[in-house]
Amino acid sequence: MLFSDLEKKVAFRYMFAKKRGFGSVVSWVSLIGIMLGVATLIVVMSVMGGFHETLLSRIIGMNGHVVVYHNGGTISDYDFLIDKMRQNKVVAKYTTSIVPIAEGQIMASSNGNNSGAMVRGIRMPDLIAKTNTGTRIYGKALDKVKEDELVIGSALSRALRVTAGDKVSLISANGGTATPFGTMPRIMSYPVVSSFFMGMYEYDSGYIFMPLESAQKYLNIQDSVTHIDLFLTDAERSGEVVSALDTLLPDGFVVRDWRDLNRGFVGALQVESSVMFLILLLIVIVAAFNIISSLVMLVKDKNKDIAVMRTFGVSRKSMMKIFILSGTSIGLIGSVFGTILGVIFAIYIEPIRKFFQFITGRDLFPAELYSLSELPSKIVPSSVISIAVIAIALAFLATLYPAWKASNTDPVETLRNE
Repeated sequence: MLFSDLEKKVAFRYMFAKKRGFGSVVSWVSLIGIMLGVATLIVVMSVMGGFHETLLSRIIGMNGHVVVYHNGGTISDYDFLIDKMRQNKVVAKYTTSIVPIAEGQIMASSNGNNSGAMVRGIRMPDLIAKTNTGTRIYGKALDKVKEDELVIGSALSRALRVTAGDKVSLISANGGTATPFGTMPRIMSYPVVSSFFMGMYEYDSGYIFMPLESAQKYLNIQDSVTHIDLFLTDAERSGEVVSALDTLLPDGFVVRDWRDLNRGFVGALQVESSVMFLILLLIVIVAAFNIISSLVMLVKDKNKDIAVMRTFGVSRKSMMKIFILSGTSIGLIGSVFGTILGVIFAIYIEPIRKFFQFITGRDLFPAELYSLSELPSKIVPSSVISIAVIAIALAFLATLYPAWKASNTDPVETLRNE
């Protein structure tokens, strides 16, 4: 048995004894500090994990896990190239779909309002497959969209003040008419038949979809595309697919995976998560130091009791175990309640945000700044358990010096001075 009945009884009696006065207050402060530290760590790491997963899934979902470009700017005979890719064993094994894209930067104008945007030509079945994961469509169903019709981001439609049936003028500097005075911009008007809400502000405010053939005509890249997206069953297999395509494709083609395309973003998220974890861990460390203070005061306060127990035959080892159990119990209780509190907050973080937003009257999570319309959260059980274990371990380490101090109390000297 790790702890005897005597050790447990004495440890729990000392832990929050009312007669301890200020020492008892420090114990409660230590427990609350560990509880709040653990809860804060769980909430922040869950939100950071939610950010990481949501942003990456939406970015990857829009752009593909692997993207094929050509140094010449456009890719002709893309259907032949796609068939060739599908015949490769590695590509066929890990790829769910291969999507040709015609894309270009434009200026969208309507009702006297202007906004920069990206027009993306895509086959409607491919767009339907892309938007199946939580994207809301307002207006005409995507399978009903015809040639020369637009599907526009919801935030962009509000910026331009357009609704279904209104026309939007697309202005492009590429593919315009050459004149003696230079190239005139290419301007064409198309009706808006639908809008989409992806939940990621960057896309909701800056993307316009149209049928592939219409985009090819508008961008003046007949029978060509700007790039080809490959969607994989497992994003972590993108390196194998990139290697296979590098061998398969002729010179002039450039293959990039989602890590290369979002290297800065992915790296920033990882660094931010690590830094936030270390900073918030300081809350738990401060609480652990409070445990040291509490136990040191307890040892000083109970010096006579310790001496009496030692004269009755309580060993030094048992004295150490009493104070280790007393301090570690504070860490354990704080970690348990902190874990429960943190998990509850992480689950209901979005309603909590809306409540405080209603109370304060301020937008606490601007979509324009964070690129998301809702505060995401993902609870990772392994991270929750790790945070709780770290807190308990710190509490245990904090007990070692006071416990050693108590075990080395000289009963003869102590009783003589009483």
